[in-house]
Amino acid sequence: MQEHHVVGIGNAIVDILGRCDDAFLAKHGCTKGSMQLVDAAAISRLYDAMGPGVEISGGSVANTVAGVASLGGKAGFIGKTASDQFGQVFGHDIRATGVTFATAPAGPGSEPTGRCLVLVTPDGQRTMSTFLGVSPELGDGEVDADLIASARIVYLEGYLFDRPQAKAAFRRAADIAVKAGRHVALSLSDAFCVDRHRAEFLDLIRSRVDILFANEAEVTSLYQTKSFDEAARRTRADTKLAALTRSEKGSVILSDGKSVVVPPEPVAKVVDTTGAGDLYAAGFLYGVASGRDLETAGRLGSLAAAEIISHIGARPETRLQDLARAKGLLTS
Repeated sequence: MQEHHVVGIGNAIVDILGRCDDAFLAKHGCTKGSMQLVDAAAISRLYDAMGPGVEISGGSVANTVAGVASLGGKAGFIGKTASDQFGQVFGHDIRATGVTFATAPAGPGSEPTGRCLVLVTPDGQRTMSTFLGVSPELGDGEVDADLIASARIVYLEGYLFDRPQAKAAFRRAADIAVKAGRHVALSLSDAFCVDRHRAEFLDLIRSRVDILFANEAEVTSLYQTKSFDEAARRTRADTKLAALTRSEKGSVILSDGKSVVVPPEPVAKVVDTTGAGDLYAAGFLYGVASGRDLETAGRLGSLAAAEIISHIGARPETRLQDLARAKGLLTS
């Protein structure tokens, strides 16, 4: 099998993107700027109440591997869909980005394909209500060992940790990657996710993870501190390489006892923050997987994140490879 720069394992979700005001969020009990898990009935109520939406394949790690492909990298994805209309939308969209996706859909009688309503307020903040559907039912038997072994970096999504079978798939993928001499990366995904799985995340980070991604809220939650500097200090002790994002403050890359501060890429107007962390990870992972230095990898992350927050949705509207070449970050 051809070598891949990055292969991701995550929730296969169809994003339904729409706009709303703060009053709509309050009326429906949505915490602004957060991601909440909801059941089928709740997602249907919100879907019926929201305005016009745009449907596109999503999911945090799926967004990341699509970003890697947009940078010119070879990327793959493992995730669970159902044999339904949303499953067809997901499969078509992610393959159309150039990502390898061959996970078989679930059989008859399964939960439907997962969906995420992404509601964007006028200030660009995104509030997500996610019905996971069949996606967490990905089991260790569905982890494509050849695809995992073909990846320079295997990227795991923290959101998947909510179901035992998905955890088993994670650990199998990590074991295959380690045995094949590949790197394992983990995204903490969400501060609420960290609250649910803190002890297991710390164990995974200390034992199997080579590259950690977290934003400021996630990493301070992980170490139960209000101080970013303290969280960074403890992260440095627990990891080989970590990329900590801080929104408009840019990012901090920790490696070998050193810190590299990467400024954010300027954006004329923030339209929608959906996928900013996902695309930062895309740029950083592609940079590391293609042998770039850490500062360049971080700048690729900032560039990809800036592109994504300049418009609605978590998939690039401009080819990232072209933007990176224009900035001199990629020459081949």
